[in-house]
Amino acid sequence: MSGHSKWAGIKHKKTAVDAKRGKVFTKLIKEITVAARLGGGDVASNPRLRGAVQAARAANMPQENVQRAIKKGTGELPGVSYEEARYEGYGPGGVAVLVDIMTDNKNRTTSEVRHIFSRAAGSLGDPGSVAWMFEKKGLITVEQSVAEEDEILALALDAGAEDVRPAGDVYEIVTTPADFEKVKEAIAARGYPTVLAEISMMPKTTVRLEGKEAQQILRLMEMLEDHDDVQHVYANYDVPDEVFAELHK
Repeated sequence: MSGHSKWAGIKHKKTAVDAKRGKVFTKLIKEITVAARLGGGDVASNPRLRGAVQAARAANMPQENVQRAIKKGTGELPGVSYEEARYEGYGPGGVAVLVDIMTDNKNRTTSEVRHIFSRAAGSLGDPGSVAWMFEKKGLITVEQSVAEEDEILALALDAGAEDVRPAGDVYEIVTTPADFEKVKEAIAARGYPTVLAEISMMPKTTVRLEGKEAQQILRLMEMLEDHDDVQHVYANYDVPDEVFAELHK
């Protein structure tokens, strides 16, 4: 299982705990606000907003919070103006890292993200330095316990998925961004719960890390994810299962 996919699965399992600290809600509110500002407040006609609202529901965000964020985005309520940016950098062992942020103070956030990289034996790179190592894909994971592989394979491929593969205790279903919603809806219609469902920047190749470097890259990922302005982190590492198990005790 690729490092990014495994990290994403752990992150989603931690969502309920993180939500108690309000960190998940803060990031979701930013995404909803920006999605509404860019594409309007109609969930049916704004795919980005629809995905953000679905993520908010999965995190048990109160509906009034969702509506307030949408109205701030459309200008019906006063709100903070957020700027989006993507940072590219290198982690331990030369791992490529993409960091998507939303902030009301880009200079502050840039300085703080650079400091996080340096604390975990990494460094920020120039724009375009590592983005070419990733491609935008839909990623859906379903626990293997809910169905046989042949059944998931047939269902997903019939709905338009590009690939289905066993990965640890889940099936990874990969789609184009255009077919993501259709495949996700087909899986939901069959009653199969998803562990993870998101448009993701997936690495074309991975870098295997062991020992100290494996621990350092996971520390970097966790510190970045914990920053209030960081929305998504993608990286092309692969580390041993026992390192992930230690992280997720």
